[in-house]
Amino acid sequence: MRSTTPKTLIASLHRHLSLGRRQTLPLKAMDPPPQHSSPIHVVSTLSSPHDDTIDASLSTRKPISLWPGMYHSPVTKALWEARSCIFERLLDSSMDRPPQIELLNKTPAQSRTNIVYNFSSDYILREQYRDPWNEVRFGKLLEDLDAFAGTIAVKHCTDDDSTTRPLLLFTASVDKIVLKKPLRVDKDLKFSGAVTWVGRSSIEIQIEVTQTEQENTAEADPLALTAYFTFVARDSKTGKSAPVNRLVPETQQEELLLKEAESRDKLRKRKRETGKLTIEGALELHGELKRLQSLLAEGRMFCDLPALADRDSILIRDTQLQNSLICQPQQRNIHGRIFGGFLMHRAFELAFSTAYAFVGQRPSFLEVDHVDFFKPVDVGDFLRFKSCVLYTEFDNPKKPLINVEVVAHVTRPELRISEVSNTFYFTFTVSDDALEKGLRIRNVVPATEEEARRILERLEAEKMFA
Repeated sequence: MRSTTPKTLIASLHRHLSLGRRQTLPLKAMDPPPQHSSPIHVVSTLSSPHDDTIDASLSTRKPISLWPGMYHSPVTKALWEARSCIFERLLDSSMDRPPQIELLNKTPAQSRTNIVYNFSSDYILREQYRDPWNEVRFGKLLEDLDAFAGTIAVKHCTDDDSTTRPLLLFTASVDKIVLKKPLRVDKDLKFSGAVTWVGRSSIEIQIEVTQTEQENTAEADPLALTAYFTFVARDSKTGKSAPVNRLVPETQQEELLLKEAESRDKLRKRKRETGKLTIEGALELHGELKRLQSLLAEGRMFCDLPALADRDSILIRDTQLQNSLICQPQQRNIHGRIFGGFLMHRAFELAFSTAYAFVGQRPSFLEVDHVDFFKPVDVGDFLRFKSCVLYTEFDNPKKPLINVEVVAHVTRPELRISEVSNTFYFTFTVSDDALEKGLRIRNVVPATEEEARRILERLEAEKMFA
């Protein structure tokens, strides 16, 4: 076996990092700024330990590392650099600018943005996104999706007038995100997104994530997932709802996306109007009363006669995990609130751990259900995430489903109060190999009517958004 000296390893590392730096030119050293559809290249934020050169080409602006929200994501860094002029206007509170008076007509092409993860060539970037199984950390990707959608929303809402004050934009909801295939961390990844619909003060952004399996091959369907984010606009001075620029589709495809987005908006409104059904009404509607009684009967066996309970079942409460954190200034967005993407990231990682502990083997992520962001989370809030396996499904024996619920609570010890900020629902499965080797997934049962109600509401929501 050939031996390698430490000196040789250092030289090799130095050459590798030097090559990476030559691909990462400062923004002002490049050609003229790209058009709307030109991709933003994401590169690593770490430099060679041997390089003490400081690039002063961006010194005319406030260092981006000091901007709010710039805590560890190279994607967020690239996005904010690309739209730095708009974000600087938001940060500059020294001028009392008037609001935008005249709304503009904008096309989807004007907000279209692409971003490329150069995983195949950037080793350091790849290491920041690698999970233990050589796939992309999906929780980190959820965080990036939110930042990416925010940048697209800003591009649509700006009036390109430095004398008016920009709008504040907040994530209102995220539609169901389905992962169509595992994401490899050694192949380049591309985000592409644009505004597809606008209301008076709300905006829907469609994002597509693609990854080609092999280089130099025309893969039939490189699409890995599609996500829809809804943002709402507020006046940055009054905090009240503010109108946004109009959307004018130019192509038949954009017209089709607009109609689909209008249907999703109507569905969201119908869900809000319907509200939560009572247990009895929903059960009668879908003929699930016998199932509920059966689940509760089995759950009571665990509570009253545990020695006689079914060994292939487990109570919901016995699958629970939780963690807590204090929200830090580095986790805030440009408006001073905690990133919605950060919340999704932390919720996903707890959900993954919950499914992992429940199954006993690495679970495979399938989808995150519709998410509504009801209450904002501020810097300094005491945030608690509580998770459980809410129910399991065995309709397809070759692809059993594990449904995990994560509830985020904002707790304020000084006021002795705790409020639910968000509820997230994630679906996992297991690999075919694990099932072939005899892995058995236990059935999850409720012990109380409150737990049964939560299961029922999830089943109802699944049918509504199917």
